[in-house]
Parts: sequence; structure tokens; C-alpha cells
Amino acid sequence: MASYVDPLVVGRVIGEVVDLFVPTMSMSVSYGTKHVNNGCDVKPSMAINPPTVQIAGRRADLYTLVMTDPDAPSPSDPTMREWLHWVVVNIPGGTDTSHGEEVVAYMGPRPPVGIHRYALVLFQQKSRFSTGAGVALPASRANFNTRTFAARHDLGLPVAAVYFNAQKEPANRRR
Repeated sequence: MASYVDPLVVGRVIGEVVDLFVPTMSMSVSYGTKHVNNGCDVKPSMAINPPTVQIAGRRADLYTLVMTDPDAPSPSDPTMREWLHWVVVNIPGGTDTSHGEEVVAYMGPRPPVGIHRYALVLFQQKSRFSTGAGVALPASRANFNTRTFAARHDLGLPVAAVYFNAQKEPANRRR
């Protein structure tokens, strides 16, 4: 009998980015018409603009979304793990990221070499972050740590996560 193995474990997002958790919230991520499923491929040219991230939940609940690349600058030598791509806080449940507050501007995938994983991790906040001063941000996008960020802001374990793969596109075949 075959047993189910979580794609976040197979993709090493659980382990390298976050600790083992049980998803308790529904989150839908799309780049235009491309729905993001764990392990799917997304062309960097399709991901220039932030994805639409729809989350379930009650409007009274608030969420934080973190997007990182654990494979920077290369999957075989991730010396900049994790590269921070996006942070949105104070997202009301039942809405999308456009209703939250972007505290780290979105940066689309730009994998220089190899196939990179891009993880979008959702946390439920215990209370509202005051804009700016309430969120401790890193001085650099390089060497961000999702676990440390979550601990510093008392976010606990994630409530949802999804990851996709992207690789550098040939210059003559973009989009």
C-alpha cells in the first residue's frame, strides 16, 4: 500500500525553510491564469508581478505571508539561503494580499543558475503589526531565515505553504 508523502517534505521546504506543520488554512496562489501547485514550474517572465494570493479564514484574523528562495544563489551552493522575495503583514482572513500591508516589496524570481524553489509561507498573527516599527526587517534580502522571523514575531508554525520551481529562461525564448 502506497503512503502519502507531503510534497513540502519531498521538496525539502519542510526541513530547510520551515519545521514540520499541519496546514490548517486554505491558500490559493496564482500568477495570472497559472495556478501554483507544490513543485510546479513557473517561468520567471510570468512572475514579474506579485501573485494573487487568496486566503481563507475569518476577516477578524490576520495573516503574514513570506516568500523566499532557499536555493540562492545556486541549488548546489545556497550560500545566501534564504533570499527574501516578499513580506506582507496584516492580511485579513477571507481576502488576498492586496488587503494587507507590504513591508518588503515583491521581487520576482531571478534564478541565475539551476532550478530554484520559491516558497510562499502563511502564518496566522496573534495581533496586528503596527506598520513599520512593528515588523523587524532584515538589512539585506540575503540570508533571511523564515524560522527566525516567525519566532521573533511570535507567529508560531505556518498555517499554509506552497512552493514552485523556476529556472533561468533562455534570452531568446522569454514568455
